[in-house]
Amino acid sequence: MSVIVKEVYDAFREAGVSEEKSTEAAKAIADFDTRFAKLEADLLVLKWMVGLVIAAEVLPLLKTLFT
Repeated sequence: MSVIVKEVYDAFREAGVSEEKSTEAAKAIADFDTRFAKLEADLLVLKWMVGLVIAAEVLPLLKTLFT
């Protein structure tokens, strides 16, 4: 069963869009919402990975500069 975004559904209904089309549009937006949430989680992991790589490269350089 798909989840719908109630605010979107209500806005379409108030604008005069049919119930079927309002439901489908709200389901499509909910689908994109879950996809963006997954992308944000993946980006968080990538940020940590890049941060660790930068730290692994910069810390030895700083060690050689200050010793």
